[in-house]
Amino acid sequence: MAAPPDDTRKIAVFLDAQAAEQGAARNTRLAYGRDLQDARDWLARQGGDLSHAARSAVEAYLTHLDAQGLAPATRARRLSALKQFYRFAVDEGWRPDNPALQIKGPGKRRALPDTLSMAEVDALLIAATTHGRTPADRLRNTCLMQVLYATGLRVTELVSLPVAAVRGNPQLLLVRGKGDKDRMVPLSPPARVAITDWLAHRDAEEDRARMETGARPSPFLFPSRAREGHLTRIRFFTLIKELALAAKLDPAKITPHTLRHAFATHLLQNGADLRAIQTLLGHADIATTEIYTHILDDRLKRLVLENHPLATR
Repeated sequence: MAAPPDDTRKIAVFLDAQAAEQGAARNTRLAYGRDLQDARDWLARQGGDLSHAARSAVEAYLTHLDAQGLAPATRARRLSALKQFYRFAVDEGWRPDNPALQIKGPGKRRALPDTLSMAEVDALLIAATTHGRTPADRLRNTCLMQVLYATGLRVTELVSLPVAAVRGNPQLLLVRGKGDKDRMVPLSPPARVAITDWLAHRDAEEDRARMETGARPSPFLFPSRAREGHLTRIRFFTLIKELALAAKLDPAKITPHTLRHAFATHLLQNGADLRAIQTLLGHADIATTEIYTHILDDRLKRLVLENHPLATR
């Protein structure tokens, strides 16, 4: 039997398998890679290695993370990466056991996601129509915000939308999400209008560029000169902060993900079924979606405490 590859090579093989067999998204694989490399480096400094670590060594690493002040959620994620890596190692015959299998992760208190009121969302949507150096910027910003609030897309899904997905003024948008899983999400009338307006300008600019320079058309709805070929996540994050300031809202509480949370919360407040929201958000597990019910529970409690005639007695 050939000698097993070293830790670095094993991590690479594991990540490749996650992509091929589990359909793990690129960002997920990057997170796994960073977590496993951190464990590998720490174990090496202790005179050990990732491939042959005993349970006691894994527990010592987790104790080190706790001493460093890492959040419970971060420590739990790193333990999860180790468990999956060692399970793969057993399957591949690299070692006979999973040393992390019986280790319990730190308790995680699931924080309620920040969300926005409908009035705050309206203020952001209005700000998008007026914020931007040029009319083209304002059309694009309006389209971005209307589509985000109408669909609850993840920021990566939004900025990388293919232009083909919105051709023909569709009422439903086909989205490729985590793990390359497709889902359909409805488009609101304002979002469809915003797409139509932005698409008209975008296509006219591409036609002009093709005539003048022979430039090839972009496959993305929101093209840019960035390496990815489309608007980057970082730029959109910055844009959200700019719109918050323009709307006279606190930029510290507003991110692209906040709009995703607002989308889900507002649907639930207006009677949407939790399973439908799970499908729209692209959650693999209904437990992920159920956190939004806690937001409503908290609001209902406040409603009773503030308005019930016996609450103040």
